Amino acid sequence: MAKPSPVVLILLGPPGAGKGTQARMLEDRFGLIQLSTGDLLRAAVAARTPAGKAAKSVMEAGQLVSDEIVLAVLKERMAQPDVKAGVILDGFPRTAGQAAALDALLSAAGQKVTAAISLEVDDEAMVARVSGRTTCASCGEGYHEQFKRPAVAGVCDKCGGTEFKRRADDNAETARERLIAYHAQTAPLIAHYEKAGVLEKIDAMGSIDEIGAGLSRIVERVSAT
Repeated sequence: MAKPSPVVLILLGPPGAGKGTQARMLEDRFGLIQLSTGDLLRAAVAARTPAGKAAKSVMEAGQLVSDEIVLAVLKERMAQPDVKAGVILDGFPRTAGQAAALDALLSAAGQKVTAAISLEVDDEAMVARVSGRTTCASCGEGYHEQFKRPAVAGVCDKCGGTEFKRRADDNAETARERLIAYHAQTAPLIAHYEKAGVLEKIDAMGSIDEIGAGLSRIVERVSAT
């Protein structure tokens, strides 16, 4: 009986859609490893791998790391034993060209993208979600002006702090600009994975648990095929 290939998931969704939260839940449930491009590059540089050395020289020169180097770092990481169950790719691919290069990399290893899951959101609801976020200045506990207020107004539930801060880019104007950029950037990816027959869509406007349950059903289904 053939050994099942590791799961390769790609989560697509705009800033604030909950990709990070859902990726962590999928890690816990299915034993998958979330691979962030930034984390991969930093780890490869620290470990002085061949691809890491190439990335370091480029970054020290103040240049952007090429797709070829990112793919080489990803290839090194996916060869390690802790990813035998599969991976969730975070931040890569971002373009149709990167998606094609990733397909080629996986094909050479006898693998393929198991599913590219698009977290579907309502843009104006996302603007409200992102622009209402605040954080306790003392302990970092997150709140939202509409969805998660402290039990006592102005007092952190976790540490009792009374000072709150907001990220400079957590405002309606910036959120709308990021959504426009996301849709422009992601549209070719949606088309690429739809053509490949691995695109899945899920309503990401429900609760965290509802979205997680839907994602788990997708992962269970595509992993069995």
